[in-house]
Amino acid sequence: MARLFFLVSGEHPTLPFSEITSILEAEGYRFKALERLRQIFRLDADKNVVKPIIARAAMTRICCRELFNCAPRFAEIAQTLRRTSLEGFTQKDKSFAVRVRRVGGVSADVVSVDLERKLGGIILKKALDAKVKLKTPKHVFFGVITENRFVFGLKLAEIASKPFMERRPRKRPFFQPSAVAAKLARCMVNLTKVRKGDLVFDPFCGTGSFLIEAGLIGCRVIGADAQRHMVEGALSNLRHFNVTPEVMLAADAEYSPITRADGIVTDPPYGRTASTLGKSTEQIVKATLPEFQSLLDSKKRVCIASPKTIAIDRIAERVGFKHVESHYVYVHRSLTREIAVLETP
Repeated sequence: MARLFFLVSGEHPTLPFSEITSILEAEGYRFKALERLRQIFRLDADKNVVKPIIARAAMTRICCRELFNCAPRFAEIAQTLRRTSLEGFTQKDKSFAVRVRRVGGVSADVVSVDLERKLGGIILKKALDAKVKLKTPKHVFFGVITENRFVFGLKLAEIASKPFMERRPRKRPFFQPSAVAAKLARCMVNLTKVRKGDLVFDPFCGTGSFLIEAGLIGCRVIGADAQRHMVEGALSNLRHFNVTPEVMLAADAEYSPITRADGIVTDPPYGRTASTLGKSTEQIVKATLPEFQSLLDSKKRVCIASPKTIAIDRIAERVGFKHVESHYVYVHRSLTREIAVLETP
């Protein structure tokens, strides 16, 4: 077991932490969560857990082996590094750089550039044959100044956000304003704890956001929508990103033609830019949740978005689902999404 920390996205306060936990549980890794700080998740785990995080996560930025953490005071940080073993800094090529990032504007008296320079000088004294190389170093020592804490370690991986930007809804062949952004769609897929080869079903597939992201992590996918032109549009988007669905269906979610799935991830229509075919979102949810339950084995998950006002968590529990957690995403003045994770008994 190694002491690790992850710098996560600042775009949501809770989703990135749940995404990491869900990925590790889905992939069967042992880990112990230690602490959640602002944009920092500390845990003990096999360092190989970085591999599935790199492959799957949407809301994680940097993965590091932790060397120490302390109060965010210049003198204490320097003193702590002097007495800390530089574990992992053993390769023949000891070129390195030090990077420090501040989140949330905390500890403004600690100047990041000055701290990088000071820590680099200490590392040069501690490690024989070490040399500073600001461009393409073999090692990057990475520190984060966050809420009353400085966390420091060796960077193991950095996850690029560009691929998600390239899959944003407006860059797809078929676009609708109601489409879910790629990062949120990937995160919601991960919250279902599906794995490569599992069958993911989206009964309100719209433009195919969830199917694209599930397909890109190796899941088999099936999509359905009550409107044929949406199914055809979603299929063109899947093909654009080289995702081949098992089947795409024009079908009513209340009467699903499929018989089983390993996970369901979906975003029912809300009626502004996506048609509800004359029903309220609450009516749609109440009618379809029992159908979802019939498609899933025990302990399988649904991740569903809906307006906060309908309280989908309470509806789901009345149907018989276990409500695992909810996250709230502000969209605009009249809409806050509830991202609910539900589990079959």
